[in-house]
Amino acid sequence: MKDAEIKSVLERVKTIALVGASEKVSRPSYGVMAYLLEQGYGVIPVSPKLAGQELHGQRVYASLVDIPAKVDMVDVFRQSEAAYEVAKEAIAIGAKVLWLQIGVINEQAAMLAKNAGLEVVMDRCPKIEIPRLGLSK
Repeated sequence: MKDAEIKSVLERVKTIALVGASEKVSRPSYGVMAYLLEQGYGVIPVSPKLAGQELHGQRVYASLVDIPAKVDMVDVFRQSEAAYEVAKEAIAIGAKVLWLQIGVINEQAAMLAKNAGLEVVMDRCPKIEIPRLGLSK
């Protein structure tokens, strides 16, 4: 995806479901979630293990389908093999963007999402892209 397209995605997105959220400070998902909240995005953490708890002051849900709010983007911090199932859930909830984090590469998940009309960003991190593209608040 070109820089202009990534910038457009990051400017349009309001609510992000962060799949693979972790309470461990050492995990990338922990820092990225904090950063996205600081940037003004609504971030909904998704983790079956932490469901019902709070992370960065946000309620954690077990799965995407459990989220009662509209989700614009699904940000995936899971192993590449899990991305296909996450893509199916992202389609089911009507998300507009599937974002696969650095190292999360799954061409089948990307094709499934694209064929369903979602924009797909793969092998990138919004915490890196936001300042790189001059979008930091």
